[in-house]
Amino acid sequence: MDKVESDGFPYQRVALGGFSQGACLTLEYVRRYPKQYGGVFGLSGGLIGPTAGVPHPDAKLEDTPVFLGCSDIDPYIPAERVRDSAKVLETMDARVEMMLYAGMAHTIIEDEVQKVRAIIERMLE
Repeated sequence: MDKVESDGFPYQRVALGGFSQGACLTLEYVRRYPKQYGGVFGLSGGLIGPTAGVPHPDAKLEDTPVFLGCSDIDPYIPAERVRDSAKVLETMDARVEMMLYAGMAHTIIEDEVQKVRAIIERMLE
């Protein structure tokens, strides 16, 4: 990621995201390498491992917009994992929006796409 910035793309213009395992890896990456990103998206995913291990108090996401979307009955990602992930990212000063969709399958729905799109559009203004 340092090469991205050295090539002229500030972190505030970079969005990171993923679905399912990709969401888990994205969220874990930003927990370990916090910066002010343009946006972070975790669709049907959560932080990996114990969420009680909150990062160092100086590890801040500096108001990074984060969207977490998941089913309330996802067979792979328990709703509590998503809630715990949101809490950890909030302690890192991220601006988190979390949606647990009733009865949704392990998939991506249009509402999630619209929320991601809105964050990216604000990032590009």
